[in-house]
Amino acid sequence: MTRKPRTASSLALGLLLSVMGAVTVAGFFFLDTRGADVPEAFAKTFHDLGTMFFQPQTVHFSLWEGTKDLVLTLALGALTTVFGAVPALIGGLLAARNLGPAWLSALLRALVSVIRAVPTVLWVLIFAIGAGLGSVAAVVGMTFHSFGYLLKAYSEAFEEVEVGTIEALRASGASWTSVVAQAVLPGALPGLVSWTFLRFEINFTTAVAMGAAAGAGGVGFDLFMAAGYYFNLREVGAITWMILLVAAGLEWGANRLQQANRVSGGGRF
Repeated sequence: MTRKPRTASSLALGLLLSVMGAVTVAGFFFLDTRGADVPEAFAKTFHDLGTMFFQPQTVHFSLWEGTKDLVLTLALGALTTVFGAVPALIGGLLAARNLGPAWLSALLRALVSVIRAVPTVLWVLIFAIGAGLGSVAAVVGMTFHSFGYLLKAYSEAFEEVEVGTIEALRASGASWTSVVAQAVLPGALPGLVSWTFLRFEINFTTAVAMGAAAGAGGVGFDLFMAAGYYFNLREVGAITWMILLVAAGLEWGANRLQQANRVSGGGRF
């Protein structure tokens, strides 16, 4: 078996992981545990986890109300995905190196790199300065980050379309819009669907967090109230099970789309 030569990037990555691992291990030895019974703390932690996951119970809201809040969270994730996907589709066509000018592609990629570098929750808090905490700030902040994420994903999917088809259409005198409509969009469709569904999955989990952190409502706010206000572990467990079941369903859907995408030869997922 031939061993691949190490590159500068692989050496840098290995060094970074080693340093991070060493710092993590060292952190356990430098924890201030004075006045704390560590074995008892671990025992209580496992006891609380057992209460949460094996004795779930809704107390301050009915199962029907919890289901409605869960649907509201799903709707928030879907809404922000759609709002981010529409402008990202247009921007992705302009940012693709095989479709748009090189300077415009570089400018758009630099812009979305800045957008993606800022966490979603921070964008929500930035927009909350003007709109106040609530669903409006959550929708705008999540949409903004979804736009940056999907624009990069869409542009890469467009760049993976077979070059020969594009060149043949251009040689026949087809316009830019004709090339996009007849070759680029049909060829990149599996990848577009896969990336969009993946972003929806991410936005659902983000919407849960925003329900608690930004007051956006939904099941995330129920979880915040159960954990921080009522401190009812059984109710926390019931809400957690609801979220996990939906997340598992979305993961199953994402895997099915991934398999279909591979069979059809679409973009990376």
